[in-house]
Amino acid sequence: MALSLPGTKSLRGRLTLYATLLSVVPLLTLTWLQARSARQVMEEQIHASLLSEAEGVKDLLESTLAEREASARGWAEDPAVRAALRGDVSPADAMLGVLQSRYLTLNGIVVFDDTGRAISANTPALRDEYLRRQDEVRRSPWFAEAQQGRTSSEGITEEHPIFTGHVLSLAFPVLDPVSKHRLGVLLAAFDWAHVDQLVQPALARAHQRALKSFAITLQRPDGTPLYDSRGANAQGNDALLAVTAVNGTDVRDVADGWHFVARVDPAEAYAPVVRVNRVALLMALGFIVLAVGGAWLLSHRISGPVLALRAAVTRLVSEGDLTQTLDVKAGNDEVGELAGAFGLLVFQLRETAQSLHTGTRVLSETVAELQTASTQQERNVARQAAALQQTQVTAQEIKQTSMLASEKAEDVLNRASVAEEVGRAGEGAIRDSLGGFSEILSQAEQMTERIAQLNERTQQIGGITQTVKDLADQSNMLALNAAIESVRSGEHGKGFGVVAREIRSLADQSIQATDRVREILGDLSSAILSTAKMTEQSYTHMESGLEQVRGTGERLKELAAIIQDNATAVRQIAGAVSQQNAGIAQIFSAVTDLSSMMNDTQESLAATTRAAKLLQDVSEQMQDVARAYRI
Repeated sequence: MALSLPGTKSLRGRLTLYATLLSVVPLLTLTWLQARSARQVMEEQIHASLLSEAEGVKDLLESTLAEREASARGWAEDPAVRAALRGDVSPADAMLGVLQSRYLTLNGIVVFDDTGRAISANTPALRDEYLRRQDEVRRSPWFAEAQQGRTSSEGITEEHPIFTGHVLSLAFPVLDPVSKHRLGVLLAAFDWAHVDQLVQPALARAHQRALKSFAITLQRPDGTPLYDSRGANAQGNDALLAVTAVNGTDVRDVADGWHFVARVDPAEAYAPVVRVNRVALLMALGFIVLAVGGAWLLSHRISGPVLALRAAVTRLVSEGDLTQTLDVKAGNDEVGELAGAFGLLVFQLRETAQSLHTGTRVLSETVAELQTASTQQERNVARQAAALQQTQVTAQEIKQTSMLASEKAEDVLNRASVAEEVGRAGEGAIRDSLGGFSEILSQAEQMTERIAQLNERTQQIGGITQTVKDLADQSNMLALNAAIESVRSGEHGKGFGVVAREIRSLADQSIQATDRVREILGDLSSAILSTAKMTEQSYTHMESGLEQVRGTGERLKELAAIIQDNATAVRQIAGAVSQQNAGIAQIFSAVTDLSSMMNDTQESLAATTRAAKLLQDVSEQMQDVARAYRI
């Protein structure tokens, strides 16, 4: 799981952290590299300085010892020294005294014979002292080495029993110049304390550089200490920084292979580096403090407008107030451009909310008008449906009456045929015909009444047809108004416009059907009137014929002709009644179709009502969204 530092979850904290890291990490890395480089340089300088001091002391001591060795070797070849070994001591003593006074680095010069007995010295006391130590001299390493023609550094680390302090015994063989036979040994005691004088300049230079622990140590190749500038009891050499200069064999002398070690305490040696590192660390800490402060100021300058913008957005989201102005102080950088862009966004959102308010208000008004029109149309269509249902019932009654009239007309036609046959039968059937004529007269009266009733029914159907036409005209007008409203509603009124066109089409069909019914009813009325007139004429003729039959039998032929004419009229009546029955059947069919179309119209109006309800719900939702912001 990733760890997060306190305060880094905010933009200001992250900016401060990142800016601090970007400035501190390179600084610390540079400081570390600089300290490491400075320490390496200081190590190289210290190593070079220590090596230089060790080499300097080595060169001084080597040159001094080489000079003393050369001098002592020359003294061993001096005739006075050979003469002293042959018995003439006085010249050698004088010469050795003079040499001692001239070379202050020597504690004494002594000439021994090959047995270790002191023959001559720079002072008589020194010669007498060595005379008492003949056996010790003969066992000394330097004496044995000198007899072999070599020099030795043995005895430096011990206090010399004759000379005060430590000495380096520089011993050389004294040879016969002719036979090269060894006559004795010349000893030049080099004062080892003179090494302090050689080391002092190096110590002084080290002290000037504040290296109080600087020391020069001289060792044999096996590690045996020969000299230590700190004294004989110096300890703790392992903790010191040491650089060794080895005396080579370029110049053959007693110091060949010696190690000149320059030592110094690392704390003192690297004190400048520590001080520089401390100053660099303090400067780095100061810069870190400045970097943190600068990073905080930078993050505050960057995050300030962002936080103000966030507060404005939070207030806008929580309160939904678009009337407020976005006052965010920012520069001309990307944050300023962001604040300007968000201000433009708030302005456009305010304009959008205003447009949404206006659109929802218009939509609500349109939906209200659409619902009012739909309600009114439902009421009108309901009234039209009721009237149409009544018309359908009336048409059914007319159909039944027409069928009854047709049956009666057929019956009258049959009776007229029988009357015609009876008239032709002769006068013998007059009395019987009187009864038939009476019945015919009675039926004619009934037919006249039926025709009158049929005429009244026809007029009633004409009135109903007029009513249906008026309703159709009203439906057409309502459909026209609905089409106008659908155009005003725009995209939301397309579905209602389709319904309005269907209603208008149904209204046009209703008008055409009523016109057709009126035409049929007109024809039917004309036929009924014609039949009524003919019935009245037949009734008159039948009454006259009856009077004539009653009055005289001579007019039988006229009566037969009248009966024949009556039969013809009855046939015409039957034909007219048949036509009337067919017309009434067409009217009933048209009314039935109109009823079906009215049902479709009611269903379309129901769909329109549901669409208006859906539009109302959408309008309420849009109003809720629009009311979420104050503008």
